[in-house]
Amino acid sequence: MTQSTNNAPKPRALTTADLKESLKRGIADFAAAPMVDLFFASFFVLTGMVMFWITYATGTTFWLVLAVMGFPLVGTLAALGFYETSRLRMAGEPVDFNAIRRMVWSHKNGQLPWLATIIVVIFLFWFFLGHMIFALFLGLAPMTNIHSSLDVFLTADGLMMLTFGSVVGALFAIVIFALSVLGIPMLYDRDIDFMTAIIRSMGAVRANPVIYLAWGFFLAIVTLAAMLPLFLGLFIAMPVLGHATWHLYKRVTE
Repeated sequence: MTQSTNNAPKPRALTTADLKESLKRGIADFAAAPMVDLFFASFFVLTGMVMFWITYATGTTFWLVLAVMGFPLVGTLAALGFYETSRLRMAGEPVDFNAIRRMVWSHKNGQLPWLATIIVVIFLFWFFLGHMIFALFLGLAPMTNIHSSLDVFLTADGLMMLTFGSVVGALFAIVIFALSVLGIPMLYDRDIDFMTAIIRSMGAVRANPVIYLAWGFFLAIVTLAAMLPLFLGLFIAMPVLGHATWHLYKRVTE
């Protein structure tokens, strides 16, 4: 089927009532299909654990800081299982794991991989830029990991690096959030091209920036907090937020 711009919905303005109702429905979806959700959430948990083990084993845990900051940004790529579960429940259809798996896999040759590639490239560029920011402010100081002193961050240059790096990281986060918050569920839901989905998603955020960024900040804080107990909190946080994202998209496009 040929992608059509005419199939792309034009999102209306987002409201706080939409956020509250979407989150409420996300919790309900998780409660209705916990086993399916735990399966898809396990990818987030295992990715986090593997990420930590690799950086720890290689003595490069300084990369873990950058990865953790970017983890919520690419998390939406693995949320398709949650989207499909919510879609089935909204349609009054049974939540069947095999049907969900087949539906998610069917998108491998569509437009979603293109948007996923853009997000991953931006994420990798953030890794590179984070290393350059460290070198810019701390020069020849060794990259700090859990085996070395954290005192370097308490120096004037270290504090400047953390401040500047946080600002740059926030800009990356805003860009990825803006193009994906409605872009990914839109591509999953409609037969459109990825550039149209990006334009519609970024346009919605640009038209209603305060409330969208407040939602993005909430997603980031919950996700980061869920990582603290060995990433195990992601078993609950990812399904609830994934379902809520789907319901948010449906509420502002219908």
